[in-house]
Amino acid sequence: MVALIVLLAIDLASGVNVTALTGQAATLAIIALGMTFVVVTGGIDLSVGSVYGLSAVLAAYASQWGVAAAVAVPLAAGALFGATQGWLISRKLLPSFVVTLCGALFVRGLLRFIKTEGHETYLVPRTSGLLWVGQLTVVVAVVLYLAGGLLLQRTSFGLRVFAVGGSEDASALMGVPVVRTKITAYVLSAVLASLAGVLSAGHLGMAVTSAGLWLEVEVVLVVVIGGTALTGGVGSVSGTLLGVGVLWALRGLVNEAGGMSMSIQTALSGVLLVVVVIAQAMARGIRRAR
Repeated sequence: MVALIVLLAIDLASGVNVTALTGQAATLAIIALGMTFVVVTGGIDLSVGSVYGLSAVLAAYASQWGVAAAVAVPLAAGALFGATQGWLISRKLLPSFVVTLCGALFVRGLLRFIKTEGHETYLVPRTSGLLWVGQLTVVVAVVLYLAGGLLLQRTSFGLRVFAVGGSEDASALMGVPVVRTKITAYVLSAVLASLAGVLSAGHLGMAVTSAGLWLEVEVVLVVVIGGTALTGGVGSVSGTLLGVGVLWALRGLVNEAGGMSMSIQTALSGVLLVVVVIAQAMARGIRRAR
């Protein structure tokens, strides 16, 4: 929340498009919030970028039936998809990396099929209430982070998430509902990615085929920068939000220095992710040595 406020102040001072930048940061933050719960359980969700893109298309298409349909259809689809992935991972004991990667490919293919191989663009009607909803992205992000922080740190569900990430076997012996906890985490991740897609469609007034492409790299990056360990059991909502602020600050410095293409930024995000993961591993090794 503080990072979003600081970003807003910087944008106002520099005269940059405030709505565009804060909207992009808030969208990333919303998706990263759901990813935090998944990573704390010891898993990973590589499908969030594809779910985000598909939800934007579904929201834009369903907006012709009203704002309620534009919100409900993508969220329902996201919840079903997240529950399916969570069930395969927790009940069938399939690796989260494999399941969510296959899920990402499936959703991305479905997205291109719906949009006729990318040649069809769905526009949100100018009279649709979805356009107004899209202007509330930052407000929604702030509310979600307040609720997410309480959920992870102050509820029994949050305790179960940390317990499962620490040790599934030990959690099961203590009576923790491991399967239900993991499924809930993946549902939460997919629903928040879907909500981000809905807000994006309302903000842009349309949905494009490339929406969310490689977005999962940035999402994992900000979660890890925020201190959430990919091995599970460690993490915080506030840290994830700080990670979003750090990534946006780095982008601001890059743009001030002359800017670079999105492809180079994506490549650097991958390199930065590797560096942060290595740093986490080294830190764990030092702690164990002590």
